[in-house]
Amino acid sequence: MIKRGLLVFIGLLVVAVLTACGNGNENDGKTTIEFMHSSVEQERLAVINKLVAKFEKENPDIKIRQVPVEEDSYNTKVVTLASAGVLPAVIEVGQDYAKVMDKDELIDKNAVKSVLNQVGHDHFYEGALKLVKTEDGKSFTGLPISGWVQGIWYNKEMLASQGFEEPKSWDEVLTIAKEFTDSSNKKYGIALPTVEGGFSEQSFSQFALSNNANVLDREGNLNMNSSEMKEALTFYQELAKYTMPGSNDVTEVKDAFMNGSAPMAVYSTYILPAVYEQGNSANIGFAIPTEDTRAVYGTVSALTISSGLEDVQKTAAKKFVEFMAQPENMTSWVLMSPGGAQPVSELVVENEVYLANDVVKSFGELSTEIAASFNDIQVFGLVEGKNFLKMGDITSSGAIPKLINAITVGEKNVKSELKKADKAISEILEEI
Repeated sequence: MIKRGLLVFIGLLVVAVLTACGNGNENDGKTTIEFMHSSVEQERLAVINKLVAKFEKENPDIKIRQVPVEEDSYNTKVVTLASAGVLPAVIEVGQDYAKVMDKDELIDKNAVKSVLNQVGHDHFYEGALKLVKTEDGKSFTGLPISGWVQGIWYNKEMLASQGFEEPKSWDEVLTIAKEFTDSSNKKYGIALPTVEGGFSEQSFSQFALSNNANVLDREGNLNMNSSEMKEALTFYQELAKYTMPGSNDVTEVKDAFMNGSAPMAVYSTYILPAVYEQGNSANIGFAIPTEDTRAVYGTVSALTISSGLEDVQKTAAKKFVEFMAQPENMTSWVLMSPGGAQPVSELVVENEVYLANDVVKSFGELSTEIAASFNDIQVFGLVEGKNFLKMGDITSSGAIPKLINAITVGEKNVKSELKKADKAISEILEEI
């Protein structure tokens, strides 16, 4: 049996070793900070290496040590490093996990706000900033650097063959979906997510929010069982009659659109690289499902600054994040995945390097239209500038995707299933 004193010593030694590997000062007098990101592919690492080298040349007293981590284990790595007290100074983080970090007090919101004030809020699309706003609406969980948006993609030639143009309302989307559906020949009007998973919640949220149906109200109270939500669910259930059978996830939706089985699909901008590779860039259009208002689902990748840093490390971290926010550097970041990743700033959209990219150029004015749709961003739990943390718990519960799957694939009653979901979410919120 190992004695307790030895266990304590080993624990302290592990923390000391981890700390020595983290942020701090090296013998050459430089301030070293760590930058954790999810770009592990060689092509992307090459871009980030150039950005880091450029920063270090401009700031010879600061050294950036990269911590690339696979996306699948990213959140777990954050928890592990935070528990050991060696969280990297600068961390790439999605808007949803930023809420978790904020809740656990792992973000230096004052430092982030300071950088944003220095860079200028006008630098970013308003919708991108809304996604990283704190619950009180007074600060931010990170500085947006790229993102993606989701809407209805449509095949212009297929729609025109039946006399249709871009669908601009729920009714027009439904009319087109009915016209093209011939299930006996495996032809469908729209490729729509119905799986019991996050993709379905993201897709449905656009329809719900365009009908002014949110999960929470302005006070953060549950507002799920509303007439507006019932209307949105009823429409989604009807629209699902004209999609592929079964629980459709990312692969099924993308394949159906790309192989011509459906003229419309709900998907993110990450469908664009495949369209480009197919040589069909001029034939794709982007529509936003609208009832009472325009609502685009979107997400951003942001750079955040961890809490608990020494002043010299915090200063270095702020300098690095501010550097990454420069238009030419954000452009390099976005173009690591052209078409899929979208600019969160008009200054990137106007950048000559961005405009000259082959993928971006192939989509013409559509590229600008898609990026500008960040101004129409709406997501569940974001109400009048308040980004409620509890929405993360609701999404994690899976109650909404379960509801969507039940009324589409399961063909169950909207009213009864909505009541079940409302009850399940109520119980979750009581436990918080």
